Amino acid sequence: MIFASGLSVPEGPVLLPDGSWLCVEMGPDRGCVTHLSPDGQTKRVIAKTGRPNGLAVDKDGFIWVAESATPSLLRLTMDGEVEVFLTECDGEPFLFPNDLAFGPDGALYMTDSGILFEEFAPGGKVRPDYMDVYPDGRVYRIDVQTREVKKLDTGIRFTNGIAFGPDDNLYVNETLTGMVYRYQWKDGEVGEREDFGNVVDPEGPEGIKGPDGMKFGANGHLYVTVITQGDVTVLGPDGAVVERIKTEGNFPTNLVFGPPGSKKIYVTEDQRGTIEVFDVDTDGLPLYTGEVK
Repeated sequence: MIFASGLSVPEGPVLLPDGSWLCVEMGPDRGCVTHLSPDGQTKRVIAKTGRPNGLAVDKDGFIWVAESATPSLLRLTMDGEVEVFLTECDGEPFLFPNDLAFGPDGALYMTDSGILFEEFAPGGKVRPDYMDVYPDGRVYRIDVQTREVKKLDTGIRFTNGIAFGPDDNLYVNETLTGMVYRYQWKDGEVGEREDFGNVVDPEGPEGIKGPDGMKFGANGHLYVTVITQGDVTVLGPDGAVVERIKTEGNFPTNLVFGPPGSKKIYVTEDQRGTIEVFDVDTDGLPLYTGEVK
């Protein structure tokens, strides 16, 4: 089922407490954060920022935006007031802020794909030698009270989706290899990177394909959008593939679970500019919002 249409390269869907929705429109004709009505039929632009990518909303209602055109972390209000919150870590500039998730410690965690967008996709098209490119993908922890930034990991080949699991472990994926990595949560700190699972279907289409945005279900399964493979691949608690949910378009970019009790996922899809809806057998794992657990 199509929940919303007429979107320009949508990503970063978020369900708000009042039942309305946010997403970004990354297309150069839009480049904005968009507010959708509860039924998905009407929309308004909150702010044009350039090429917003990931979104997260905190307990105070601030919208956090991973902005990839002018690489930065933005803080946005529902009224459209935009603040450039951070642009670097210890003097090293951000390159491609991609996705965001609050952790159990109240901090904001951000992936950076490790290469400027225009270098990876000149004119919006992925360069043909993408597999010969070695982005310096990174993971950051950001204290939104003090603006202290810590680089947790580096050297990932296009870091993309990020999520915290029911075990409080941090999960991050790598688009160019299909890998999902896990960082074990130990005494308020994330551990070393370890392999968790891979979402690439060896029988899938040729060309670039790999994980994008992802969210956990309350059942402990990880739902991962896989670009150009045209599906949401579901990984079980052991990292094995449980299911592949075929999307109508071939370029699903991210997803969010619907309201509690609905047992639905809402998937942003770039090729058709839509948000698709699918029935699943679980509600979503509640997202952290900046409160300390």
